[in-house]
Amino acid sequence: MARFQAGKPSGTAVAELELLVRTAIFKPATAMVGYLLQAAADQIDEAYQANPGQVRKTRVPIQVQCLFGSFELRRDYYYHEGKKQGHYPADAALGLEIGYTPALAKLLCLEGADETTHLKAQRHLEQTGVIPVSARQIQRVVQRVGGAAQQWQERSAEPGQCQRSKAPIMYVSGDGTGVPMVTEELAGRKAKQSDGKAKTRQVYLGCVFTQHRVDEEGRPVRDWESTTYVSSFKPIDHFGPLLRREALRRGMGSKEHPNYKRQLSSWTKRLLKDKVEILIKETRKKCRGTPQAEQVEQALHYFTSNVTRMQYGTFRAAGYFIGSGVVEAGCKTVIGARCKQSGMFWSESGAENVLALRCINTSRRLDDFWKYRLNAKSASNDCLPLAA
Repeated sequence: MARFQAGKPSGTAVAELELLVRTAIFKPATAMVGYLLQAAADQIDEAYQANPGQVRKTRVPIQVQCLFGSFELRRDYYYHEGKKQGHYPADAALGLEIGYTPALAKLLCLEGADETTHLKAQRHLEQTGVIPVSARQIQRVVQRVGGAAQQWQERSAEPGQCQRSKAPIMYVSGDGTGVPMVTEELAGRKAKQSDGKAKTRQVYLGCVFTQHRVDEEGRPVRDWESTTYVSSFKPIDHFGPLLRREALRRGMGSKEHPNYKRQLSSWTKRLLKDKVEILIKETRKKCRGTPQAEQVEQALHYFTSNVTRMQYGTFRAAGYFIGSGVVEAGCKTVIGARCKQSGMFWSESGAENVLALRCINTSRRLDDFWKYRLNAKSASNDCLPLAA
């Protein structure tokens, strides 16, 4: 500090000054966060009503780490003998993740999912925020929260969760890529290699994006930050509905066709006059020659059954995207950049949880997920309804 005041401050002195100021600010900030959370924990414990079978055992201290440092927090512990399960009401209400505050846990998940390794995430946190969390602890938090992130990806598309799309064009695209796995995850898997040994597992990535316009040359322009992603290691018959639900949440099917009301009125009148057979006949006539009609012929070759989906010249002239570049790029950036680095081998749960967090973050939905996560943890404090 004296060197800085002497009139010839060096770069080293400036760096030291910033570190000293940060340390001076972090200490009282840690104390303030600790004081406020302890007060909140005391209030939560006082108001908590135990679920049937839960018994209060004792008050247990825990070392909590926040963005500024660590402090001790004391809270009540309950145990359910029948379920062999313990519960800390304050931990659930405050959103603590194995001793980390929600803000720090969110940062650990962001770093752990985005950096190429957990060790790099550890070093990045140390260098940029002076946050001392080991690579192993970052991995623990990522896996703990990542499981909930995968469940959040697979949630149902309830009406209240779905947007009403204002975009005239929406694209839904999917692709798959291989992720290197540990040996036990590859048992019984078909191999592409000549030695007959599988080295990867297939993971699917889906994306949804929209388009409003074309450029001066008539080429389609993807809407800025309109792409959202979902991922899954499960079979295609599970992944397909998962991707469809994402499209529904984005507003697929929310726009009315110009002829919707007129056609609906016509169908309604026919049904009310017991003319369902005529309605079926007309529908078949309108569908003749389309992919929907050809789908009944399962033995047809891929190109034959998708002729009407492959009119690329027509699509391009109309200003539509015709390629799979968006989802292929996603396979590289969302999956490959984190899971396919040299020397990496994953368990299914390990890769799935990391990819769920990456999809949520890349889709700009991290805040929405954490709101869901905190609400779900807090809900674990609700009393179970007693039988009447």
